[in-house]
Parts: sequence; C-alpha cells; structure tokens
Amino acid sequence: MRLTRCAALLAAVLSAGCDNTVKTEAPPAAKVSGESIVFPPDSPQLSSLASEAAAQREAAAATLNGRLTWNEDKTVRIYTPFAGRVSRISAQPGDKVQQGQTLAVIASPDFGQAQADARRAEGDYALAQQNLARVKDLHANGVAPAKDLNSAEAEYARSESELQRNRARLQLYGGGTQVDQSYALKSPLAGVVVEKNINPGQELRPDQMGGSPALFVITDPSYLWVMLDAGEKDLPGLHVGKIVKIRVPVYPDATFDARITAVADFLDPTTRTIKVRASLDNSNRMLKGEMFVTATLNDESVRVLQVPSRAVFFQGGSHFLFVDSGQGTYTRRQVKVGDVYNGYITITSGLEPGQKVVSEGALLLQQMLQPTRVVK
Repeated sequence: MRLTRCAALLAAVLSAGCDNTVKTEAPPAAKVSGESIVFPPDSPQLSSLASEAAAQREAAAATLNGRLTWNEDKTVRIYTPFAGRVSRISAQPGDKVQQGQTLAVIASPDFGQAQADARRAEGDYALAQQNLARVKDLHANGVAPAKDLNSAEAEYARSESELQRNRARLQLYGGGTQVDQSYALKSPLAGVVVEKNINPGQELRPDQMGGSPALFVITDPSYLWVMLDAGEKDLPGLHVGKIVKIRVPVYPDATFDARITAVADFLDPTTRTIKVRASLDNSNRMLKGEMFVTATLNDESVRVLQVPSRAVFFQGGSHFLFVDSGQGTYTRRQVKVGDVYNGYITITSGLEPGQKVVSEGALLLQQMLQPTRVVK
C-alpha cells in the first residue's frame, strides 16, 4: 500500500517536470492616430470589417403628396349683389351651362329700385334734352338770356351722365329698365355646376355672404390644379415649368403629366412644407376634384452618389462614415447625406465616387476612437 502511494507521487512529480506547454502572445493592438485607425496585417479584428465602394446610382423617385382642386383661373363662385327671395332655380349640380345662362331668379326690391332709377334717369334726360332745345331757340331769338342757356346745358350734361351711370349699372347685372324686380343670377363662363347652395324661397342678403359658401360654383373640369406639399430637401428639384408625373390610387397603372406653375416663397410654419401648384389637362375627365395624388419629381437620368446605409452613423449632430484607405487603415470622415432608398443612402458631400467605405463594423471602429476623445 505504501509502495503504491510513493509510485503515484513520483509519477506526479515527473509529469509536472515534463510540462512543455508554450504560452501564445496576444496579437499586436491597432494604432489610433487622430481620426485614423491602423490594424496590423495579422489582426483578427480585420475579419469583422467589410468595405464597399461608393458608386453613382439612379436616384430614388422623389414623391410629393397632394390633392386635385378646381382650376381657379377657370372657376367662378357666384353670389348675389341684391337682397331678395329665391323664386326659381334653373341649374343643378352636374348640369352643363353656357356663358350668360340663367342659374336662378331672385325677386328683389333692391334690384327693382335700380330699374326704377334707370327709368327715372331716362325721363330726366329726355326732359333736359327738350328743355335745352327750347332754350337754345329762345336764346337765338334774343328772348332767353345766356344764363338760362348755361343752366339748361348743365342740366342736360348732368342728366346724361346720370343716365349713363344707371344704364351701366343695369348692364353690369344683366337687367333691363322695365321694373319687374326679377334679378337673374347668370353664369359668367361656360362650364359645369359643381356646387349649389341655394333653395327655393330662401331669403338672401349680400351682407351675410361673407362667411357663407357661394350660391353656385361653376368650373371647367377639363382643367385642374394639383396642390402639392414639398419639403425643404425637395427645393432643388422644384421650378416653374417642370413636368411632374401624377398618380392616383384608383388608376394604379396610369400617369398624368402636370406642369408646375407656382412654388411658394415661404414654408408653412406648422407643417414645415412648401406649397407647390401644378396645372393638369383633364380633357378625358378621368380625374375628379379633391382626389388625393402623389407626384414624382425627378426623372430616370438623375444619378447620385450612394453607399450602404449601415455605413453611416449619426453622432453629435453630424453624420460620419469610415473610409477604407487600404493596408488596414480606416479614417473617419464627416459627410452630408440625402435620401435613404432600398438600403442605400445618398452622400451629397464629403466623399468621392470609387472610395471604399466600411459597410460592416463601422460602430466597432467608432468605439475604438471614442477613448481618444477628450471631453471638455
């Protein structure tokens, strides 16, 4: 028993004396200098880094949201200039009307007064004309003095101007001198009645029309406006005369051309958007007012510099990436970015085409730079 224990002890001592295990040294650490990190050729950390060259690619289609509205250059909102009661309505929504066509008739004492004033002006003018002729004859025979002739001429001129004023007023509102107190609301242009806010027997007053909708809205639906909301980043692609492609959900496979006619000079302080207006030909009447639309700004020929979106990170209010300079050297660089599309981000400044950027492991490199930063 004692012999066995001694043999075991001797074996243990011999085993300890024959241990030839060699301890491996740690690989050399990467060197950090300013914005750059240099790895030795045999650094295992290089295997966790991947790079990709920045390339010119087709720009993502910039789209704006908006809606269709009536073309205000071909739209009229009709109110009544006289108080009165609606006696007849001759047009309904959807009706086609011609220029000068009667939409409704209003029984209006105020309009009757305008007609009576015109009739009285005609009578005063006829009387002044006769009086002037008589006084001229008397003055020519030495019976009437010159002052009577002067007074007759002045009265004739006054009555003539008053007659012209009353006739022009009635002509403006489309009425005759016959006192019938019937004022006809007429359409000043040809189009379609798209809105009616008037009922038979309704009492109307011009002084109450300020906050009320128009009695009739007439428009030519063959021409529409596209009202779009754009962001600040879209400004470079917006200018008067540019053609944009319009799409609506109800026609997913169709596009409609619209021409930009106005770009606002200020941003909406609430939504931070810029109002853009475009004109659209709707001769086929496929589109309807108040439809929601999307507009595509740029064409297929626009190309921009892009890198993988995971290569860019945000810190301290700026965007950065790491440029792979080769031979294990990586340099952090500040860049300006644009839109992100299909996994790639647009670089607007700070990088040249063909330069390689770190697409995998950028945050690892940033952590290695972090200890060198001195916080003040």
